[in-house]
Amino acid sequence: MTARLCGALACALLLAVAAGCGGGGKKSAGTTAPVSTSTGGGGTQLKVGLVTDVGGLNDRSFNHLAYLGLQRAQTELGVSGRVVLSRQPSDYVPNLSSLARQHYDLVVAVGALMADATDAVATEFPKTRFAIVDFSQAALKHSPKNVHGLVFKEQEAGYLVGYLAGLLEKDRAAGTGKANTIGSVGGQKLPPVDHYIAGYQAGAKAADPGIKLVNGYSQDFVDPAKCKELALAQIEQGSDIEFQVAGACGVGVLDAAQTKEIWGIGADADQSYLGPHVLTSALKKVDVAVFRTIRQVKDGTFRGGADTLFDLKGGGVGIGRISPKVPAADRAKVMQVAKDIASGKIANIPETVG
Repeated sequence: MTARLCGALACALLLAVAAGCGGGGKKSAGTTAPVSTSTGGGGTQLKVGLVTDVGGLNDRSFNHLAYLGLQRAQTELGVSGRVVLSRQPSDYVPNLSSLARQHYDLVVAVGALMADATDAVATEFPKTRFAIVDFSQAALKHSPKNVHGLVFKEQEAGYLVGYLAGLLEKDRAAGTGKANTIGSVGGQKLPPVDHYIAGYQAGAKAADPGIKLVNGYSQDFVDPAKCKELALAQIEQGSDIEFQVAGACGVGVLDAAQTKEIWGIGADADQSYLGPHVLTSALKKVDVAVFRTIRQVKDGTFRGGADTLFDLKGGGVGIGRISPKVPAADRAKVMQVAKDIASGKIANIPETVG
């Protein structure tokens, strides 16, 4: 799994570099990066456009995962795909509009940062199908009926990694007289970010009611230095485990954990490939969501004006590879908690950070 993820990441990085050198040509304010296409079994080939937010394809997070979902659709469904890279927020509207004007069958906006742009462009192009990752269609200002929201129960994945962190911190501090402290760093204070963090904190408290929680926001999803600085400050406060929920910026959190020789926890993608300092990752399967949405368009079952909620029970969120250094007993406890969440035994996991 790690090798496959690294290989896909390498492809994404090469694509981004090529686009940055002007290899794809400009179709909008952002950079258009062509994706290799596969021919379907007959008829008109479905065209799918994907617009990244400012995190870009090399965020090692949900933009990258969305790209993997598009790649899978190319291979398995024979669609034609194109990725448009947004360099700055002002690119969102022209990038989405460009694909709509080219009559793409589906335009995917990656991330809640693109909500206003998606609302505006979908309203202007009512005959174009849109999907937006991490934002509810009903929460858009005009609730356009040609938009489908792809939303996730991030709090369930956050709860799992938080529970594991709580177990390890409780074991570490037992008999030492030291405070049990873990930290988290979010990008901007958006609902998907806070879902993760709220779940993380609830899970940690379930495992260790006396644990101390520190949290901060970088107000950035791109610059790793900003997140590293916040994480280092939390480590100075005694944090022994750091959870990143900040896209490409969050790589700086994991770098801080490696530097200070503590555990780091990834988000969205399985980030264990970054090194043995990664305890585990809270997974949000954006690739699965994007692929299934493209398949719905191809099958004629796409429904605008609605959302699809991806949860642990349905395989839409989860926990990544757990470090082999974690005791088997703790791993088993986490797996049991996962079963309890999926069955509904553990319910009403918080979505907001107190």
